[in-house]
Amino acid sequence: MKIRSLTLVAALLSATAIGAQAQSLRIGLQEDPDILDPDQSRTFVGRIVYASLCDKLVDITPQLDLVPQLATDWSWSDDNTQLTMTLREGVTFHDGAPFNAAAVAANIDRSQNMEESRRKSELSSITNVEILGEYEIRFDMDAPDATLLSQLADRAGMMVSPQAAASAGADFGLHPVCSGPFSFVERVSQDRIVLKAFPDYWNADKIKLDKVTYLPIPDTTVRLANLQSGDLDMIERLSATDLAQAEADPNINVERAVSLGYDGITFNVGNGERADNPFGKDGKLLRQALSFAIDRQALSNVVFDGVTTPGNQQYAPGSTFYANDYPVPARDIEKAKSLLAQAGYPDGVTLEVQAPNSPDSAQVMQVIQSMAAEANIEISIVSKEFATMLSDQSAGDYTATLVGWSGRIDPDGNIHQFMTTGGGINDSKYSNPEVDTALNDARATNDTAERKAYYAKARGILDKDLPIVYLWHDTWLWAVSKDVQGFTPYPDGMIRLEGVSTTD
Repeated sequence: MKIRSLTLVAALLSATAIGAQAQSLRIGLQEDPDILDPDQSRTFVGRIVYASLCDKLVDITPQLDLVPQLATDWSWSDDNTQLTMTLREGVTFHDGAPFNAAAVAANIDRSQNMEESRRKSELSSITNVEILGEYEIRFDMDAPDATLLSQLADRAGMMVSPQAAASAGADFGLHPVCSGPFSFVERVSQDRIVLKAFPDYWNADKIKLDKVTYLPIPDTTVRLANLQSGDLDMIERLSATDLAQAEADPNINVERAVSLGYDGITFNVGNGERADNPFGKDGKLLRQALSFAIDRQALSNVVFDGVTTPGNQQYAPGSTFYANDYPVPARDIEKAKSLLAQAGYPDGVTLEVQAPNSPDSAQVMQVIQSMAAEANIEISIVSKEFATMLSDQSAGDYTATLVGWSGRIDPDGNIHQFMTTGGGINDSKYSNPEVDTALNDARATNDTAERKAYYAKARGILDKDLPIVYLWHDTWLWAVSKDVQGFTPYPDGMIRLEGVSTTD
């Protein structure tokens, strides 16, 4: 009896020790992601969840170098039309299915051919996939594609279980099955997404957490308050107006990185019946007028305490690919009024803009509304939940949208799918054959000078057509509890959890 008692005590102590070692992380998101399917999704916060859920063929370093993830090595043919990859062995998907070349081929096929896929334009250069061995695969192209590796470092390169995807079809995102460090547990819309550590993960030694919960809290001030109260361990996109408060809190560390992306106003110029509005299909003069009515530096100062960088292109000033011949325009109210008159609206015009239901977005639109009014442009603001706003934007149920893009390491990722005819995220339905040619030509060369010239050529056209009026480039700000160790900020804004732990 004594032996049994000692055994029971030892078991209880062991269980207590295991419980004490369990670590969980609660991350506050600015929005609720859309569907959790790498082929269908488009939200920035969805990519944050994928960073823990779905490994990619290729990843990046904080310095934006491409590094192995599910592919351990790769090489190009002499003419740059074939990319051969060696794949990591010993990887399994969360449902136990093996990761191999056949799985990669199935993923590429799904991305290219599933009706609902948004990755089609990102992988359009691949004309054939050849399985060379169980862990070796080759992608064939008709012409060089300088962007392909960077695409495979993002959603187009995220690998999902082929059998789970085939079984679920377009509903795969309701219970995603990938091969990342954490597997899916549950999702309650507008409330939480819960993941748990995957014990068979190939890099399990680097994972210190047992559970991660993502909680969408659109109000930036409320999100910070939840961190300060201990209800969250980390928040993404700390508001610039809350930066001083966070930095003054001894229990919080603030991390930052310069964004690769942009924010601006996207216009419906050809997406269904609602493109038939003054700012729509034939409204480039009015879109130019709005651009001249906005003081981008004042907008940054008023809303973001000067943390953001004013912009007018898909890349920030200072980028290698920024077109210097088209600098950020100074505010010019008289020019804006002149353009309104040329467009046939000398007495003014109205514009409806939908925007996310967050305090920062509301303040941005209020400032723009005030600036535009001085040029006789009357803006009405429609506030929407972010995923709903994007859904309406895709469907063409909008006139204009305040929306951003988190950015990609290759310049193509910030423009091609938005501006080419039939592009996967071309919600404007903008179409210009000259822009298509320039952007496609930029994909076909690895020479930086040549690519820059093609992007500048496209910019010359887009600077007049303005299907998107670019406004600023973010600086990513994270607020992190001092109980959390090992977090590394990345310019892509993702939250990678390798090496992250918590003492709480």
